[in-house]
Amino acid sequence: MVAPLDIAVAGAGPAGLAAALYLHRAGHRVTIFERFHEPSPVGSGLILQPTGLTVLADLGLLDAILALGSRIERLHGADAASGRTVLDVRYNARPGGRFGLAVHRAALFGVLYRAVREVGISIETGIELDALETGERVRLLCNDGRNLGPFNLVVDASGSRSKLRRHVAQPAEPRPLAYGAFWTSLVWRGEGFDEHALTQRYDRASVMIGVLPIGRSEPGGDKMAAFFWSLRPADAEVVRAKGLEAWKERVLSLWPACASYLAQIDSFDQLTLARYGHHTLKVPAGRRLAVIGDAAHSTSPQLGQGANMALLDAAALSYALKTKGDLEDALGAYAGARRWHVRTFQALSLMFTPFYQSDSVLLPFIRDRLVATAARVPPAPQLLASMVAGTMIDPFRPIGLAERNWSEIGTSPTVAAVETV
Repeated sequence: MVAPLDIAVAGAGPAGLAAALYLHRAGHRVTIFERFHEPSPVGSGLILQPTGLTVLADLGLLDAILALGSRIERLHGADAASGRTVLDVRYNARPGGRFGLAVHRAALFGVLYRAVREVGISIETGIELDALETGERVRLLCNDGRNLGPFNLVVDASGSRSKLRRHVAQPAEPRPLAYGAFWTSLVWRGEGFDEHALTQRYDRASVMIGVLPIGRSEPGGDKMAAFFWSLRPADAEVVRAKGLEAWKERVLSLWPACASYLAQIDSFDQLTLARYGHHTLKVPAGRRLAVIGDAAHSTSPQLGQGANMALLDAAALSYALKTKGDLEDALGAYAGARRWHVRTFQALSLMFTPFYQSDSVLLPFIRDRLVATAARVPPAPQLLASMVAGTMIDPFRPIGLAERNWSEIGTSPTVAAVETV
């Protein structure tokens, strides 16, 4: 085991907060540095897969997040014009009682942030990190000229716009993807929607509309839904210029059931434009530096793996420090433990995204006529379930975790309450 270290964590998102909890629990002295003056979540909703839920269970936070989220049993998508089902992925196609848990990003942030505060981990805010100065120890260089440290290790969890990852041997910057999305969080309206499914409608691959029940952002809050509309970021101003009512009419023409959600949108200011990029660091580690989460790998959210990958990275880094004798060996072990799982899902996301978000005419035709049919024939349902769950390649064994039997959760009082609220 690596001796207790002074560790700086850059970023107070899910990756940084989870890493800080693991490292503090292992006896390291941890300080989190956050560029915003008040740590807060960014975005609307996400699905915690069995991978991310396993990490939260290991941190002792499973019950807290289950109490806020909405249990998801399947992903369903249909062609807007014909109503033909073109995507139907069910978690129960594989044994073990797996499910997803859709949560508001504020809920995930809140559970992790409260846990960090409860154990007394220091968080310093309003600090923009620009670079590292590495010697026998490492110092953080800020954009205002300050010099912080020294530390034994820096954990870069600063997201896809990281400035610190350039200190690895082969840095990579995200390549912008053609499509992004308008996102917003709205009050859940259940009529015509499955409370336990991500439901989507497609117009070829140029339009994807989605409704995801995401539970509550905080205890006692309203039940919420994440609503999204895919588009090219370059087209966002054109959409705004045509006016909100014209956009609503377009949505309703494709999916009339969305009327109860559109009625809650009074201005484009309620819609956040998300832009996506794709990159994967070949080795997410450098001298006295570990890179985790979106700073190490980012992609389209099509497979819903981003936050789950970040949580797995945090667990992997902690396990490597616990099982290796020195820091250099531990950083190598961390990179090796995550290599094939990350690369596989990055490749799958890059491959599947154009079928759902692109200007192609041929790819959605193939998706709707061929892929949708083949997906019903075993073992395709089982493979799709493993893909969505994040377990097509085992992420657990290399980082010292074991996935629980989730069927035991299905009858617990906590999840029964989640299912009926």
